[in-house]
Amino acid sequence: MTQDASYDVVVIGGGHAGTEAAAVAARCGARTLLLTHRLDRLGEMSCNPAIGGVGKGHLVREVDALDGLMGRAADAAGIHFRLLNRSKGPAVRGPRAQADRALYRSAIQALLAGTAGLTLQEGEAETLERGPDGGIAAVRTAAGQRIVCGAVVVTAGTFLRGEIHLGPERRPAGRHGDPASVGLARSLAGLGLPVRRLKTGTPPRLDGRTIDWSAVEPQPGDDPPEPLSWMTERITTPQVVCGITATTPATHAIIRANLDRAPVHSGQIQGAGPRYCPSIEDKVVRFAERERHQIFLEPEGLDDPTVYPNGISTSLPRDVQEAVVASIPGLERAVILRHGYAIEYDHLDPRALWPSLEVKSVPRLFLAGQVNGTTGYEEAAAQGLVAGLNAARRATGADPAVLLRTESYMGVLVDDLVTQGVTEPYRMLTARAEHRLRLRADNAGLRLTEKGIAWSCVGPERAAAHRAFAASVADALARARAEFRTPASLATAGIAVNQDGVPRSLLEVMALPAATDPALDAAFPWLRDLSRGVREQLWAEALYAPYLSRQAAEFAALEREERLRVPAELDFAEVAGLSTEMRQRLSSARPATLGAAGRVPGVTPAALVALAGHLRRGAPVPRGVG
Repeated sequence: MTQDASYDVVVIGGGHAGTEAAAVAARCGARTLLLTHRLDRLGEMSCNPAIGGVGKGHLVREVDALDGLMGRAADAAGIHFRLLNRSKGPAVRGPRAQADRALYRSAIQALLAGTAGLTLQEGEAETLERGPDGGIAAVRTAAGQRIVCGAVVVTAGTFLRGEIHLGPERRPAGRHGDPASVGLARSLAGLGLPVRRLKTGTPPRLDGRTIDWSAVEPQPGDDPPEPLSWMTERITTPQVVCGITATTPATHAIIRANLDRAPVHSGQIQGAGPRYCPSIEDKVVRFAERERHQIFLEPEGLDDPTVYPNGISTSLPRDVQEAVVASIPGLERAVILRHGYAIEYDHLDPRALWPSLEVKSVPRLFLAGQVNGTTGYEEAAAQGLVAGLNAARRATGADPAVLLRTESYMGVLVDDLVTQGVTEPYRMLTARAEHRLRLRADNAGLRLTEKGIAWSCVGPERAAAHRAFAASVADALARARAEFRTPASLATAGIAVNQDGVPRSLLEVMALPAATDPALDAAFPWLRDLSRGVREQLWAEALYAPYLSRQAAEFAALEREERLRVPAELDFAEVAGLSTEMRQRLSSARPATLGAAGRVPGVTPAALVALAGHLRRGAPVPRGVG
């Protein structure tokens, strides 16, 4: 039997949520244990070999702004970088990096190994032990070890009673090559938490040496590649070219003829799958009018021939997968190295959580990642950071740290989960953020790093670099607002404006279509001395200034609403003016703030007015909402 131990924080699971949770808890000064089945698989990219994208890239930048691991690891391992939506405004641009799987895993493991106060241990968490107050007091492993702790973060991914489906084949597994977590799933259910089933899937892996690359459209990355981490000066890893192909009518005919053999359509799988990343059989059924679906051929490593065909996730039987692949241009002779599969797993209703990601009914238990009903590495990492940060603060007696949806995509993610719950795996989209004009990927550090410094999760190197950059941006913005040029002088510099005699500030001029960099440099020579990063912040501010100024009052009102807290112990029957239905809805959801109450399905404006009046007359601040 392994010797018993004691830690401030125990993190269960070593995926994207678990590694971020463990690292941030240790950065905050908590004695932290990361407990996982296999240490050699820490940081494993279980599905696609990419980090970031539209919406997801915002999350990566925000995790990085709080000194998280994902962006730095992706930069160290990235072999194909693209800024998605480059032709659109900066608010919806999505930085993305395709990574060498082995390099990414090595980068994460090196970052964890260099984190002071963090212990890594192989083992399987079997039971969560409650203390006298009903909160978590210890973790017991399958080997019999008892680990006393101040807080626990469960990041079990797809491992909770996970079951792989490949045609009629089905077997218990957390993912390919790893066992399911049955004991931990049983322990969580025994705590009285609401447990449901979801499913996700992965495509077959192909041997790139058997692909006819001359028959597919090449897709080069950006040159130069743009890093995901603000702390990365430049990308030094060799870059590769990807390929684009598509399904055909023949592909779709094969799938339709075999739908009765697809677990997701035969009734073998009960859990709901992801709407925004459906299987190819789902695509063929849901979009019957389409004759082709695009497929991105993504190499998985510099020294690995494996190719990930992004776009044909499937659980069809092996023989059908082989026929499907052979019907696709460029893949006629492609060899399948590993067949695709679907995986069904337990998740817990995230409405059972506070915005700190602590379980309302079980103090000191935090949940993060797919266990909360999300899909994607980035969503998992963001939750892991929030949960790990708050677990450390809980263990040391500090107040919770909560990000609002008005200030971050991480806040949008958590608020959506704990307020609305999920009916299918949740994926971050820019459309979910009503404040997206100011929640850009390029200004994540300016929005969040100072908060991270206050929460003690940002190290001194990043803190110093951030403060120097923030000061430069502030100085440049002040000068850009205060420095004016006449229409005549702007015309001389090559910037066409209405010759109305009205001087324009630099910020106003930068928003004009005719304001090219050379023309701006001629009119305002000091711009030449600015770094690229500072200049980009000026340009983004100029582009969105008219919209943001009109929204400033609205945002201020919304933030006041968001911060009006609803006590955990509030009896909604005592709120005058609430109907029985409204009391039932609010009692079930237990929103943490007035803003969250407004997003509870079915809650009326009149009910919000009544609740707001009650709260403003005085209510104690509950623990768990920050």
